[in-house]
Amino acid sequence: MKRALLLLLFVLPVASVFQALSADAQYVGAKKCMMCHKSENRGDQWGKWSAGPHAKAFITLKSDASKTIAQQMGIADPSSHGKCLQCHVTAFGAPAAKLADGFSHDEGVGCEACHGPGSLYKSMRVMKNLAAGTQDPQAVAFIRGDAESCLGCHNEASPTYKPFDFDKAWAEIEHNIPQ
Repeated sequence: MKRALLLLLFVLPVASVFQALSADAQYVGAKKCMMCHKSENRGDQWGKWSAGPHAKAFITLKSDASKTIAQQMGIADPSSHGKCLQCHVTAFGAPAAKLADGFSHDEGVGCEACHGPGSLYKSMRVMKNLAAGTQDPQAVAFIRGDAESCLGCHNEASPTYKPFDFDKAWAEIEHNIPQ
């Protein structure tokens, strides 16, 4: 029962995210975000992400340690099994129409895992309007990302679960745009 409840904690938020997003929004991949989010004076969000664990989330599934954990769970290949991929890649389970040309799950847990598919908000104009509060985030499928988003994966259903402290975790990956 407890495991089923934890699974619902993940499945329902993901399903509602796909349902709430604009029909036109597509996942474009972290490399599209890099174009505007890699300079030091803008906060170097790309550098922070690419040096952190989320960028390596998919690659981790190919490690010997992950293979051992998967084997104990009856999973032959963690890098191709949905139970693992749901937390180790962006847009797992998204319909093919939501994935833009060139999108790759190999990027691991990218920007859009927390911020929603970027095709409608990736332009500088829209991003500036979001920052100014003049753009409705939902209209462009932009999500701020919060503790609830993190808990979709950082929960007791994970075979490598460690108690999750959002404030501590956020301090490690914080990537705000400087004023």
